[in-house]
Amino acid sequence: MGHSWPVKSSRDDILDLFDYAWQRFRDRMASLGDDEWSWQPTKDDRISLRWRLWHIADTLREERNGPWLGTVPELAAAHPEATGAATALADVDDVDDAYAQWRGHLASVSEASLSERISPIAGPYGDDTRRSFALHTADELIHHAAEAALLRDLYAARRR
Repeated sequence: MGHSWPVKSSRDDILDLFDYAWQRFRDRMASLGDDEWSWQPTKDDRISLRWRLWHIADTLREERNGPWLGTVPELAAAHPEATGAATALADVDDVDDAYAQWRGHLASVSEASLSERISPIAGPYGDDTRRSFALHTADELIHHAAEAALLRDLYAARRR
């Protein structure tokens, strides 16, 4: 006799994946300071926490997200460039706001809608499902969060 677990929808599974990855990322970014945020191990700005946080926020608030998920698009608010770790994580241009916006879109998608094709608005990705788009976005979040965590480790190791 097995347990009678409630069956979750794939949408709820995807939301749980995002919430788990998000919390792990936010825990890893706790106590991020300005020196670390602005540190670059090379001359390439893309190899920095500053760029990673910007890219994560930008990915989660892209204008295409609502339309590609079949939800009502939000009006894009102007987001000035972050000037330090605090503003990157907790102020106007914060990743938390971007995550809340993305999660709101995803939470409003029905289970049936996830299986639908995105539509011609997605150009060459129009035949892909909304589920595949959500999973692509999860991959973006997870791998850039892992890169940010590695940059924190490298920053800490350079002072030893």
